[in-house]
Amino acid sequence: MSSSLAFVFPGQGSQSLGMLAELGAQQSLVRDTFSEASDALGYDLWALTQQGPEEQLNQTDKTQPAILTASIALWRLWLANAPARPAFVAGHSLGEYSALVAAGSLGFSDAVKLVELRGQLMQQAVPAGQGGMAAILGLEDADVLAACSEAANGEVVSAVNFNAPGQVVIAGSAAAVERAIEACKARGAKRAMALPVSVPSHCALMRPAAEKLAETVEALAWQMPQIALVQNVSAAVPADIASLKRDLLAQLYSPVRWVETVVYLAEQGVLDLVECGPGKVLAGLNKRCVKGITTHSLETPDAFAAVRAALV
Repeated sequence: MSSSLAFVFPGQGSQSLGMLAELGAQQSLVRDTFSEASDALGYDLWALTQQGPEEQLNQTDKTQPAILTASIALWRLWLANAPARPAFVAGHSLGEYSALVAAGSLGFSDAVKLVELRGQLMQQAVPAGQGGMAAILGLEDADVLAACSEAANGEVVSAVNFNAPGQVVIAGSAAAVERAIEACKARGAKRAMALPVSVPSHCALMRPAAEKLAETVEALAWQMPQIALVQNVSAAVPADIASLKRDLLAQLYSPVRWVETVVYLAEQGVLDLVECGPGKVLAGLNKRCVKGITTHSLETPDAFAAVRAALV
């Protein structure tokens, strides 16, 4: 195990049609992982990720299992091909579920079904069109928080993802998010733009989804993570399974403290982060959170080989 290495798992927004196509063509382990997920879900997940339709892949109850499965396929490939084991794992939003599987805390097929249900409950909590999210760039956290409280007018709008210094995502009811966008612009935001998502994640509107998900979470078999896992809600390693489950559920309606998570990892001596999943969203955020940390991507055969060469 390398004390300077951590694996980080991406969340929604990292999916794309054809993700992992090259590795899937070369590595049976990738396809086997998708087959396992397809058996759990009852439909062909590999076909959906490769052929679409894209609108279906972008529905939250399809996106979540797809990203988790792609992430675990890459994790299994790493374990099979590289001796370097990370000292820490963490995931951004949905990615926390991938991290839990990687750390041996939750079984893969259980996790696939759990995140499908998570997506369904999130969509039910706020019907499409009633909620919104927006990215606010170039504004201090305190100004974003002030703009949200000013724009709320009795509705929900709050800062939900602290992704990088000067990059905060807000979420809430659609009209309140629109008002908050204008309030952030008035405070000098470089950009404030609505995001194309169907669900306002990590805000108080998601509390009913968390309450419904709790029953399923309680019914699953959990182990303490075998790799130290940094959670979104606390930006810390949980003390026991009870607090792990509590914070996992609270994550649905609480902010993702990503900046603090990366800072925590750096303080533990982590120098290399491996983004274990599709896309490179986290790489862009991580380098702005902490100087001197390198984020590597595993998504293509060439990228995978380069990381292996660099870290092993």
